[in-house]
Amino acid sequence: MASARKPKREGNLKGSPTPVGTALQQLAHALGIAKTLSQYDILTSWEKAVGAPIARVTKPLRIENRVLYVSVGSAPWRAELTMKRLEIIRKINRFAGTDVIQDIRFR
Repeated sequence: MASARKPKREGNLKGSPTPVGTALQQLAHALGIAKTLSQYDILTSWEKAVGAPIARVTKPLRIENRVLYVSVGSAPWRAELTMKRLEIIRKINRFAGTDVIQDIRFR
């Protein structure tokens, strides 16, 4: 009776498989799109990035040249958020895992 041979498992150089998340991050860096993906993640995960109170009164519009443009519902909120601008930038960059945002413009 012939025994069935198992195919060799391919993985990284250490012999263990590479996690999918790690492989995708490596691919994004290799393709030069990691920064763009981080920016997209900020826009699509806005509430997670800035928190529910800020997300309720704002809407991220776009990111251009490391400047985030955000729509704000009222002038008093715009003034409040402008004063907390540096804190919000730190929070967003911490969420992204890198310094993606340099400035914020509230409109």
